[in-house]
Amino acid sequence: VQLQASGGGLVQAGGSLRLSCAASGSIFSIDDMGWYRQAPGKERGLVASITSAGFANYADFAQGRSTITRDNAKRTVTLQMNSLQPEDTAVYYCFADNVGSQIHGVVSFKEYWGQGTQVTVSS
Repeated sequence: VQLQASGGGLVQAGGSLRLSCAASGSIFSIDDMGWYRQAPGKERGLVASITSAGFANYADFAQGRSTITRDNAKRTVTLQMNSLQPEDTAVYYCFADNVGSQIHGVVSFKEYWGQGTQVTVSS
């Protein structure tokens, strides 16, 4: 199982970002998917998550300017965040929780993380 993130880069203050993440492998179920971020010198923290039923949860700083969506058939999760500020600069990581997979007849349920994508907001 792998999570491949895309998007990010350099954004001007007031701009927007769109991050996408796709899960691949012998997957038969995924619970929550979403995004965390980690700024230099700070702990990794939740940005937004979404359940398999489509219920979204946002961190306070993301509420009102972010939208997280999910395509269960494609096993993708997308984060749109607007009105970016320099304090949004961080490495953004996608995650997939309780991923059910079967490899060589062995069933497992694990959490997976993407490789991280840098978002830099210039003032």
